[in-house]
Amino acid sequence: DLRVNDHYQEMLADYRRKQKEEGKLSPAQKKAAGFIRQNIDSATWFIDAIQQRQQTLYSVMHAILRYQEAFFRSGNTKNLRPMILKDIGAVTGLDISTVSRVVNSKFIQTDYGTHSLRDFFSEGMTNEEGEEVSTTQIKNVLRDIIAKEDKRKPLADGKLQKALAEAGYKIARRTVAKYREQLGLPVARLRKEL
Repeated sequence: DLRVNDHYQEMLADYRRKQKEEGKLSPAQKKAAGFIRQNIDSATWFIDAIQQRQQTLYSVMHAILRYQEAFFRSGNTKNLRPMILKDIGAVTGLDISTVSRVVNSKFIQTDYGTHSLRDFFSEGMTNEEGEEVSTTQIKNVLRDIIAKEDKRKPLADGKLQKALAEAGYKIARRTVAKYREQLGLPVARLRKEL
């Protein structure tokens, strides 16, 4: 816990007591009392700002935990729900830009590993069963398809699109290419092994 040292509060109280008893402080005492008061005010402001930051982080993290409860219970990325900054902003009453700053460069340690808070945010789409799925889930399926492909005949984006459609994720070939690039996976001809 951050707090202002009691010694400085006592010094300020002594100056106030002297002013009441003597009616006036010397210029040096006034300067010292003003310096102490200014620094106590600055320290108090700093402590309040830190506490406000902690409270904001707590409320955003609590909202993420509730929104992604299925993931935090299982650790399975297939349980991640589509979630955008606006969703958390609506729950917490915070502006989207505030939520963005809060989750930027922050991590959470779970039983399933350490995750960036940014990883929990993704757009969504509806699969063939009518369930809303996270783009993170689709990217994981895409990564698995590419990992299992025949390395002598890697799948082009069109064939990856068909494989994803068979898995229940109907997305455009351009979207497949975008997700593949976001995963840092090269095009088929560059994945070919002899």
